[in-house]
Amino acid sequence: MSTPESRADYRHFQPITTRWMDNDAYGHVNNVVYYSYFDTAVNQHMIEKGVLAPDKGTAIALVVETQCRYFAPITFPDRVTVGVRVAHMGRSSVRYELALFRNEEDAPAAAGHYVHVYVDNATRRPTPIPEDVAAILRGMMIAPPDA
Repeated sequence: MSTPESRADYRHFQPITTRWMDNDAYGHVNNVVYYSYFDTAVNQHMIEKGVLAPDKGTAIALVVETQCRYFAPITFPDRVTVGVRVAHMGRSSVRYELALFRNEEDAPAAAGHYVHVYVDNATRRPTPIPEDVAAILRGMMIAPPDA
């Protein structure tokens, strides 16, 4: 992801409310908070779809890689919308691409990715992505299979 894209390039959108404490001493949302927005957007979507219950599932998703590029500042009390899409899904891993859109802007303030690896909750060894989760992920793919 070399240049900012637009909202139209994403499959799911999750609103995030900035908080007073998100701002740092420089008057903008601190860079580490962007990663929490990414994590919140993906996990909230999976909870709403009924496929994330870490205390009940045998497979859990662990973040193994993250990256973020910053294009413009976000500050409290901006409204943030996180665009989410799936760029790649393997047997036990998924790569999400995400963008943070400030207020009504079409170009992202930041964009990045993170990779989840599904592991067995007891052994922490890689395990196939559960089929109910995979079905949700396929619907979020940049170019869904059979499209």
